[in-house]
Amino acid sequence: MLSHKLIIKYLAIIGATVSKEGAKATSAIWTFPSVILSAMLIAWAAEAAQFLISQGLALAILAWLQTLPEFAVEGVIAWAAGKDPAKVHLATANLTGAIRLLPGLGWPLIFFTAFIFNKIRTGKNLKEIVLEKEQCVEVLALFPPLIYFGVIFIKGTFNVIDSLVLILIYSAYLYFLNRVPPQEAEGIDELEPIPRRILFLKPLFRNSAIIGLFFAGGLILFFVAEPFLQSMLGLALTLGVSEFVFVQWVAPFLSEFPEKVSAFYWARQVKKASIALMNMVSSNINEWTMLAAVIPIVFSISSGGFSTIHFDQFQLTEILLTIVQSFLAFLLLLNMKFSWYEALGLFLLWAIQLVEPHLREEMVFVYIAWIIFCLIQILAGWRKPEAFTNFFEIIVLKPSSEVSPERRK
Repeated sequence: MLSHKLIIKYLAIIGATVSKEGAKATSAIWTFPSVILSAMLIAWAAEAAQFLISQGLALAILAWLQTLPEFAVEGVIAWAAGKDPAKVHLATANLTGAIRLLPGLGWPLIFFTAFIFNKIRTGKNLKEIVLEKEQCVEVLALFPPLIYFGVIFIKGTFNVIDSLVLILIYSAYLYFLNRVPPQEAEGIDELEPIPRRILFLKPLFRNSAIIGLFFAGGLILFFVAEPFLQSMLGLALTLGVSEFVFVQWVAPFLSEFPEKVSAFYWARQVKKASIALMNMVSSNINEWTMLAAVIPIVFSISSGGFSTIHFDQFQLTEILLTIVQSFLAFLLLLNMKFSWYEALGLFLLWAIQLVEPHLREEMVFVYIAWIIFCLIQILAGWRKPEAFTNFFEIIVLKPSSEVSPERRK
């Protein structure tokens, strides 16, 4: 009889939990479209702003606003880890999952979105996305944080000092972005109706409209991010998704949803597919630097003093896998092109580790093998690292301070 009562009580608790999580899930009815609206407002602002400031700087602002949910999720997890060090692995899982999602899923989806729309409009197959010269800054900016994370991997610890270094790396990235000239005025005619109309307003109204769109989109995202994530968490728990899988893959996918919306908005137009790709590259840089920097800072505040995170072997493997994937992605973009087979390869390798997570160590060697092949191509002259040449021409030889007033208009 006692066991019968316990079973009834247990079922009642489960029922209440499912009901509670189900109620959270239903809030997706309003949070989901709100996130889409905020992403579109911010995308329009960034699209117009690239003609007043550098495109890269506009995308960096865009990335900051879009990654607000990611910072919120990572901050909450890092705070919990400061109270209970046993949860540090969840902070690592969220960071590495968020970073690996972009080159593994986001970049390929951008390419294939552009491929499909190009096929519909022209009947031709799209073989590659060609980057603009100015986008070399974003491509090359992927490299410094990877080098420093290699140092973090070797020492096996992560603290506030590392956070300061990562913040300095991101600051240098913004400095070089600011030296890139704005887009040519002729490109205004290719914009979507809303950003195009904004740019034809008088300067005061134009600037106010751009700032207003950034502010409105960011404000909506700020207030909607938490209920949106909670609704998705409720849906995931209702479907029986495990905590680790949710933290590493589901939560990052949902928190990165805003940048996916704006990126696919641009990917519909093949000419703007490179902007879509750089939107995600900018988010990658943001995650490798500022998002990662949040972890030791919040961890230390939560634990009550300067604290160092010590990674175990499992966490180190996750970090190494993330480093080699991003380094491969960096090498693939060095020639300022992103081809169909590169998109397909990145997606397949990511899909394998998603379906077969126990193959982490084996996947590291697969990525390394592809990296070696790319390096051989570069050394043999088959793959030209044009990003370095473009950087020298745009940043070193022609700094933005020397750009003619006509180009700035």
